[in-house]
Formats: sequence, C-alpha cells, structure tokens
Amino acid sequence: MTLAEEILTIGLCAVATMLTRFLPFCVFRADKPTPKYIRYLGKALPAAIFGMLVVYCLKNVDVTTGAHGVPELIAIGIVTILHLWKRNMLLSIGGGTVCYMLLVQCFFS
Repeated sequence: MTLAEEILTIGLCAVATMLTRFLPFCVFRADKPTPKYIRYLGKALPAAIFGMLVVYCLKNVDVTTGAHGVPELIAIGIVTILHLWKRNMLLSIGGGTVCYMLLVQCFFS
C-alpha cells in the first residue's frame, strides 16, 4: 500500500467510526420517544451477539483430539459463573478469555 492509500484508509475508517457514533443522536432526538423496535433491538441484540460469539468460538473444537475440549468447557463455565454473578458482559467475556488463554498456555499445551 502506498502512503496515500494508507492515509485514505485511515481517514475512511475514522469517518465511518464517527458516523456510526454520531448518527443515532441525529436520527433519534432526545425530545422524541425512542421507537419500539429500537428498544426491542437494544434488549435482544446483546444476548444474540453473545450467543453468536459462543458458536463462533466453539465451531472448531474437536473433542476427539488434543485436550478434548476441556479448556473450552472450563472457560464456558467461568463465563457463565461470572455473568450470573456480576451481570457484566465485558467482565464475562474478558474473564473467560483470560481463563482460556491461561489454560491453553499453561496446562493444555
């Protein structure tokens, strides 16, 4: 990539990021109620994304070889416990990731 292409790519990424951050505030004004379907999406999408993340993370687990999916199973348990305890997705995902990485690097390598 040339320098001009790199600058253009970074600029477009910055504009797209700002647009996705500012557009909802322009479309949904504070003086009007938020539409019902947007409120529904705000409630339904976090769980759907969490489920999709679980499926994506487990799609290549082979229980017939290696550690037989034990690190993944332990990490899923940690994520579940953390989420039921604190109800914080960032903590749940981060804690499960750290747990999985420690298991894979230290115990199941």
